[in-house]
Amino acid sequence: MAGLFRTFINRVPNLLKTAPTNTTAFRNFVLSTTLLKPRVQEPAPDFGGIAVVNKDFKQIKLADYKGKFVVLFFYPLDFTFVCPTELISLDERIDDFHSLNAEVIGCSIDSHFSHLGWINSSRKDGGLGNIRYPLLSDINKNIARKYDVLLENEGIALRGMFIIDPNGILRHITVNDLPIGRSVDEAIRIIEAIAFVDEHGEVCPANWKKGSKTIKPDPKGSLEYFNNVNK
Repeated sequence: MAGLFRTFINRVPNLLKTAPTNTTAFRNFVLSTTLLKPRVQEPAPDFGGIAVVNKDFKQIKLADYKGKFVVLFFYPLDFTFVCPTELISLDERIDDFHSLNAEVIGCSIDSHFSHLGWINSSRKDGGLGNIRYPLLSDINKNIARKYDVLLENEGIALRGMFIIDPNGILRHITVNDLPIGRSVDEAIRIIEAIAFVDEHGEVCPANWKKGSKTIKPDPKGSLEYFNNVNK
């Protein structure tokens, strides 16, 4: 903590040169430029708030999911164009996530009322229908800011996906630009890889899929893999 404080103090002169003059904007500016950023291998930033769960409002928090993988994904806004394709695709694979001891949580800066309205809208009209995982409201934008995906000027989040392991450790981060949808298959593959590595102690090579060969992480043991794939 002392080191973080010193870092902040050292940065103050430069921060003040570029800081906005509006009080609220200045507060957000300071938070966004001084908070620790989420890092793989470190504890995931805590979060909580009101979510829509099974068409009802419910307070949820990261601690509720201890002992499970958590796929926390951010998207820009309800009632948009790429977003429903992602959210529906995740819902269509929710049983696959559950089979991996994983829970999915969607998050945007919209209110829980907006989330509910989107869920109650037909998929033919760009709505979500009855999705089977929580949609978390981040209307004060603190969660997106904690996870370093908030575009402060636009007030919306980039398409960030964070995979948190059952011990609350952040194991994977991807962030897409606003127009680019994400791969649900890749999210499942990453969880499968993390689970395999944690259980077996072997490492997963490029393009690894469940059931594929893995590598013993030592000079001699790794030769078994390289000899098999380079015949």
